[in-house]
Amino acid sequence: MARLRDSIPDRPPNRDIRQLARILGFLAPYRRQVAFAMVALVVAAACVLVLGQGLRRVIDRGFASGDAALLDSALVALLGVIVVMAIATYTRFYFVSWIGERVSADIRRAVFGHLLDLSPGFFEVTRTGEVISRLTNDTSLLEVVIGSSASFALRNTLIMAGSLVMLIVTSPKLTALVLLGVPLVIAPILLYGRRVRALSRASQARVADVSIYIDEALHEIRTVQSYGHEDEDRARFGERVEQAFATAAERIRQRALLIALVMLLAFGAVGVILWIGGHDVLAGRISAGELSAFVFYAVLVAGAFGAVSEVIGDLQRAAGATERLMELLATEPQIRAPLIPQPLPEPQPDRKIGEVRFDRVSFHYPSRPDAPALVDFSLEVKPGETVALVGPSGAGKSTVLQLLLRYYDADAGTISLDGIEVRNADPRELRSRLALVPQDPVIFAASVRENVRYGRPGASDIEVENACAAAYASEFIERLPEAMDTFLGERGVRLSGGQRQRLSIARALLADRAVLLLDEATSSLDAASEHFVQMALARLMRNRTTLVVAHRLATVQNAERIVVMDEGRIIATGTHEQLVREKGLYARLAALQFLGGAAVAAAASQ
Repeated sequence: MARLRDSIPDRPPNRDIRQLARILGFLAPYRRQVAFAMVALVVAAACVLVLGQGLRRVIDRGFASGDAALLDSALVALLGVIVVMAIATYTRFYFVSWIGERVSADIRRAVFGHLLDLSPGFFEVTRTGEVISRLTNDTSLLEVVIGSSASFALRNTLIMAGSLVMLIVTSPKLTALVLLGVPLVIAPILLYGRRVRALSRASQARVADVSIYIDEALHEIRTVQSYGHEDEDRARFGERVEQAFATAAERIRQRALLIALVMLLAFGAVGVILWIGGHDVLAGRISAGELSAFVFYAVLVAGAFGAVSEVIGDLQRAAGATERLMELLATEPQIRAPLIPQPLPEPQPDRKIGEVRFDRVSFHYPSRPDAPALVDFSLEVKPGETVALVGPSGAGKSTVLQLLLRYYDADAGTISLDGIEVRNADPRELRSRLALVPQDPVIFAASVRENVRYGRPGASDIEVENACAAAYASEFIERLPEAMDTFLGERGVRLSGGQRQRLSIARALLADRAVLLLDEATSSLDAASEHFVQMALARLMRNRTTLVVAHRLATVQNAERIVVMDEGRIIATGTHEQLVREKGLYARLAALQFLGGAAVAAAASQ
């Protein structure tokens, strides 16, 4: 798996403008709009070039001849060109801006959709804040470039090329002087521009640091406040903001100097040419109109060159943004469906579904390759059976559930559901047979109804309400300001831990799946809530395969089978009574939780 977290620090992003070609696939569906924009761009650029000839005609045929009719016709023609240019500019601006917004939205959707297919292992080694920064900041930069900078650069390139042609047509002698002076103007600009581009990269990196720090601090605001860490976080955030500001201020200063240098050199050269051309007019070698047109085109060349040099930095930053976004899209999901997935069996009158089997499974988490999470783990759970997994923290209990959900693939061994190895099934179909109630209840920033319906989006309001009632959540839902339609805030901030857990259980009840996975599902409940939820779970677990992960042994005493785990291995299996009589790890845990200090000491001495 590509370690995206390390990609930016380990190597500088590619600033080659050719990287922008990688977004052509996103432009392809909008060929018609691109064609309209290109035609309008060419027409607008051509009109700008024609203005020079219009200026020449006004001076030579209007002012110089003293004929008012000729002057009027020249000015009317010039006005017509200006009207066409205005219409073309409007068309170009509209379509180019529309394309920028549309492509940016498409890229965001594509990247986000791809991220949803990446396994949890990817996010173990990748900072979420960095991914968010790419999805927002980088796509916003592309939006500006596609919707403005790219067409601006292309338009000015066309004007610059056309103006050079018109310069040659107007006065080859003066054009030769211009071309001789171009290297003297361009060389210092190109050399100085490198520093501006380096500062642009540094500025972009500092802004990303600020975004990442905001994401981490606000997501963990309760921890920040509970430890009284506000002042420290303000100071640290302030340091990052000041670093970003200092880098940006230096970038602005250098860029301003670059623009001033462009203007000084380019318009200084125009001044020299005007001096030489003025002498040619006095000598009769060219007309005043031709000199005016030449100066007009020379200014266009200088202005266009300055504009292109100013935009080139944006294009290079966009190239880096393109590379980062395409890198996300190119990240291959570690968990994917086989080309021809095996369908899971449907329930039959003579066959129940929900059989789970682990056969000599070993596994390491990607972020902890040296610490085995499971070692030679084998377990068979029959349809409808309730099996509890108990043991100390880090024993591998939750890992069993994560492998069954196929968040990860085992390093060795096989895992199957209803006789089908999970690697051979479509992960979405596999997960549609499993309902998870996690230790930390997940509540989205939505209403109660939407949170519960997450388990089955097509469920009716009555089904949602029945699930809440079965999870004994109705009693607190009715007290909320808008009952089922109450907005719960980000991560369910408006609910207590027990209330959030009951909604999570209601979600699993509504999903109504063959295998139920309870990962410390009652750990956040008070005694009264736990009593009600245990009754609801008892109904839910009936005739369903259930895997229960628990530290609190009181919640698993009635399991048909208890599997005791330690350091990724099964060390004992049996009922509560059998395991207590064996006086092993389970007996010590039971003594610790049920019998008080004296019993703990006695158990520990054995």
